[in-house]
Amino acid sequence: MKLLWYRFLSRLNKLLLPKIHTKPDLSRLNGFEKAVVGWKLWVTYRRLDAESDR
Repeated sequence: MKLLWYRFLSRLNKLLLPKIHTKPDLSRLNGFEKAVVGWKLWVTYRRLDAESDR
């Protein structure tokens, strides 16, 4: 169940959130962009944990 939830969130992130990795310098992100990067990392780590528990 957790794996399905994090797969869904991962796909939703890919469709709706902006791509930050195209910026030339990631150290100059504004607050919103930092939050997006943090959210994407959190979802990615949770999905990987759920896949490894499977």
